[in-house]
Amino acid sequence: MARTTTSRGGSSLFTGRGGGDEPVTVSELAAMVKAALVTHLPPKVRVVGEVSNLSDRSHWFFSLKDENATLRCVCFASVARRVSFPVHDGLEVVLTGRVEFYDAQGQVQVYVDKIEPVGVGELELRFRALCQELRKLGYFDAEHKQPVPAMPRRVAVVTSRAAAALQDIIDTAGRRWAGCELMLVDVRVQGEAAAAQIADALRALSVHGPALGVDTIILTRGGGSIEDLWAFNERIVADAVFECELPIVAAIGHETDTTVAELVADVRCATPTQAAMHVIPDRAMLSQQVAQLSQRLALNLARRIDYERQRLRAAARHPFFRRPSVLVDQSRQRLAQVIEALGNVLPRRIASARQHVDALARQLVAIGPANVLERGYTYTLNDKGGIVRSAGDVHGGDRVTTVLTDGRFDSRVETSGRAAPRREVRGRKRPATDEPDLFDLS
Repeated sequence: MARTTTSRGGSSLFTGRGGGDEPVTVSELAAMVKAALVTHLPPKVRVVGEVSNLSDRSHWFFSLKDENATLRCVCFASVARRVSFPVHDGLEVVLTGRVEFYDAQGQVQVYVDKIEPVGVGELELRFRALCQELRKLGYFDAEHKQPVPAMPRRVAVVTSRAAAALQDIIDTAGRRWAGCELMLVDVRVQGEAAAAQIADALRALSVHGPALGVDTIILTRGGGSIEDLWAFNERIVADAVFECELPIVAAIGHETDTTVAELVADVRCATPTQAAMHVIPDRAMLSQQVAQLSQRLALNLARRIDYERQRLRAAARHPFFRRPSVLVDQSRQRLAQVIEALGNVLPRRIASARQHVDALARQLVAIGPANVLERGYTYTLNDKGGIVRSAGDVHGGDRVTTVLTDGRFDSRVETSGRAAPRREVRGRKRPATDEPDLFDLS
């Protein structure tokens, strides 16, 4: 192939095949593009931009972008191992490498030889600031996470009708549990209006979902750059997820992607398929569990029957069932012994009680009024039959009766008065001078 080069201002870089009506092959044109890059670009370039859509495997594949353009980049494992800092989406870096045309995919790529950090991109800074704010408010706390029902009746899938994630969920649900109904809530998952649509859909499901039979929500979309997924990093979506009365399982982007909606959701899954597997029970696994429970139930029932049979046999060997008359005779003998013991005890208790009563009677007789009177004492009754206990109980003119051991006599009180208390004079007691009472013995 003949090739000539001209300056950048020229109208053509090549002459020969392809310049007129004669077509060239794809491989030939790819070779021309590759030659143009080699001719007009330096062997090494240094370019600054923001990492996006990083695929972190043995080799790194990602995009380097700014506000106007995007370049595909490849960093082979030998170079990636020498990078001493974590590389992630949103990180601003300076790349050193060569620009080549990759024939197989028809792409211009930067093959990276060195990566140097510059700083964090604007979107990444906004993401971190929102995460810090929501974490302080408790949006990420486990105590606010709702449990996902084990057997959901209807699952609302909040995503775009055109999203590949929707078909993944439908296929997974069909394989696992056909009885679980899926309800699509079609929303935009990318662009300026996406965040508002997603938030409105979640709020509507929170209010009307239970009446529609919805008991679980799957919020999902496929992978993309941080700009593509940014609707799920908006505060309005985070608030709607946090305030939703139904449990939300979120699977946004690829496994390495992280969004605010996933952090706030009740369950976060790596992929839409994993979200469907978490929400929708597996029919085959449930059947296996039922079979295992049936086996355990049968085994426990057999063990219980065997145990009760052994108890029945042991009861049948008991003397009560084999020779009940023996137990009756034993009880009759114990009853006779008790009766005999009572017959021996009662007379002794009665005799002891009688002796005690006799002793008390003798004490009563000894201190009784009759015996006191026999010793020369008397007692006086007033005209009402009451005992005169003190000189103050009678007055002059009162009729009294004096009782002796062999009779009584009546008398009339002339004067009465209490005896004066004895007084001590110079350490010596002197009897009171009051005159004794005088009685008329007529």
